Amino acid sequence: MSDSVRLGIQDGIGVLTLDRAGAFNAFDLPMAQSLADHLTSLASDRQVRAVVLSAAGKAFCAGGDLRWASSFPRGPAAAFHELAGRFHLAITQIRRMPKPVIAAVHGIAAGGGFSLALACDFRVLGQSAALRQAYTSSGLCIDGGGTFTLPRLIGLARALEVAAFDRPISAEQALAIGLATKVVDDAQVLEESAALAREPVKKAALADIGSANDGDGARHGRTEVVSS
Repeated sequence: MSDSVRLGIQDGIGVLTLDRAGAFNAFDLPMAQSLADHLTSLASDRQVRAVVLSAAGKAFCAGGDLRWASSFPRGPAAAFHELAGRFHLAITQIRRMPKPVIAAVHGIAAGGGFSLALACDFRVLGQSAALRQAYTSSGLCIDGGGTFTLPRLIGLARALEVAAFDRPISAEQALAIGLATKVVDDAQVLEESAALAREPVKKAALADIGSANDGDGARHGRTEVVSS
């Protein structure tokens, strides 16, 4: 697997760290594939009861790496076509994960990074966090299952506003509208995310978030959504 995604496991918590800090953790093909592979492995690891998705450097994830795409041998269109397949696989693995997934977000979470954070069950945001879908202002459709998760988190009217105007959303605004589970100081984001992850681990009734939500399809049956 690519070393652009690091995995650590402690006390039943798997911590995945996006580590392309020099590119604000923007996705290239190896990073997207590595994330999908790690998530697939963690889903079946019985020693892991929860997953925290974090990031190195000053940002959570800036989406797709335009510099990487522009240097792709078959051109940017082919680059993003291939990247989308790997990225959607990672999103699908999060949504199908039979254990809670917590996004530990600091700095920018834009484009694919925005959709990645929304795909998780809970989001702990640092004070520096800024969320932006960043698709529609470039004439693009929101990718990564964002059109599925966004209205389910904040309601249809607010989701339409986010999609139409593409304004940056601060950590406090995210908390107010339901995009954040909690907001903490940046230095505490990972610690608080791990603490949040341990709560379902200690409560067997919440350990399988997927099973708990089967009734309304909020966790399962989403392959069609992220692949469309």
